Amino acid sequence: MDNSATGDCGNFRKIWEVMILKILVIGSGAREHAICWALSKNPKVTRLYAAPGNAGIAEFAQCNPIAPLNFEELIAFAKNVGIDLTICPMETPLVAGIVDAFEAANLRIFGPNKSASRIEGSKIFAKDFMRKYGIPTAHYQTHTTFESAMVHAATATFPLVIKADGLAAGKGVFICPGIESAHETLDTMFNKGAFGAAGRKVVIEEFMTGVECSVLCFCDGENIVPMESARDHKPVFDNDYGPNTGGMGVISPNPAYTDEMAQITMEKILLPTMRGFKHEKIDFVGVLFVGLMLTKDGPKVVEYNCRPGDPETQALLPRLDTDFLEIIEACLDKNLDNIEIKWKNNAVCCVVAASKGYPGDFKTGFEIRGLRDYGSFVQIFLAGTKKDKNSFFTDGGRVLNVVASGATLEDARNEAYKALSGINFTGMHYRTDIGEIKN
Repeated sequence: MDNSATGDCGNFRKIWEVMILKILVIGSGAREHAICWALSKNPKVTRLYAAPGNAGIAEFAQCNPIAPLNFEELIAFAKNVGIDLTICPMETPLVAGIVDAFEAANLRIFGPNKSASRIEGSKIFAKDFMRKYGIPTAHYQTHTTFESAMVHAATATFPLVIKADGLAAGKGVFICPGIESAHETLDTMFNKGAFGAAGRKVVIEEFMTGVECSVLCFCDGENIVPMESARDHKPVFDNDYGPNTGGMGVISPNPAYTDEMAQITMEKILLPTMRGFKHEKIDFVGVLFVGLMLTKDGPKVVEYNCRPGDPETQALLPRLDTDFLEIIEACLDKNLDNIEIKWKNNAVCCVVAASKGYPGDFKTGFEIRGLRDYGSFVQIFLAGTKKDKNSFFTDGGRVLNVVASGATLEDARNEAYKALSGINFTGMHYRTDIGEIKN
């Protein structure tokens, strides 16, 4: 009987390796555009679908106007079309349980389940998890009322950081230089309800100094394999001025993330995180994003995300030298320790072009000019866009990413900004200092 079972598994694996694959990607951003671009390179992938997709994704995939939180319709579509694999890189559906819903319908899907996604869905859960398993992070307190939070702020050392507990599209983190800004932030969250349920609980933590670093990791529930390092630029304006956004640009690798720092991160953060997951009976299969602050005392966790970062994914996939789908299959098959993941020895710079006013109010519907082939070292990944006939128009806050590769970071930066200078739309805004490392 054991031989027969082994044979069945082996036959299934052989069928999976040669079968015509139909893949569905959930989302509509530049991250999903980059994922579709990477998947399209695999000859096994004969049909790509996206829900809902965008004007750039449509180059590779059939876009379908299904909302990412409409699990019932997504499952019906997947069954009707015969989808072999669904990939969900979006935090909102993951936290809401899209993986659980698909697996209950006997559909193969890549991403962590609802239990595992709590690591991003609740800042309080994540901080308590780190405290329990001795993972270095900032000192913190949690609060459920405006009054208790203000009592804490009144005696705190500034600057301090205030975070909404739940999902806030990358905009729920505030660095407060003094008591006035702390009062305004807490009032906005608790009394004005700016973040809805996500802001009804908050984490107040010490302000850490150092160099920020993004480390995305492939996980199969047993093993964790970090990708190349990256550095995100979140504030909307040059010199890290202005409110936080979902990300205005990114570079990879991060020059501050040395081999020594990577070894410390593995020993003190990544492996303890996986051990903590296993102890809590959390089966984390997917991509774990670990946001770090490289402090004078070593790396500390700023945040966890339960999915690939945006825009980090756009910078990392062009550097990946192992087939992306092969890695996903290894994660799903709990076989990550048996494949070698290779990376190109280059650098990448990604610059985000956004609508004027983002991350606040902004207008859309402006024609995007200059979208063309800028050579093999430049990729343009579209985010908030739509297409009418042969023209592209803005349809969101972050509109597009210009991603350039080079032998050095300076080469990549030059190529990215050179290409970006040929693109324009009314109100286009971007940072001019992505990749300028000042500390």
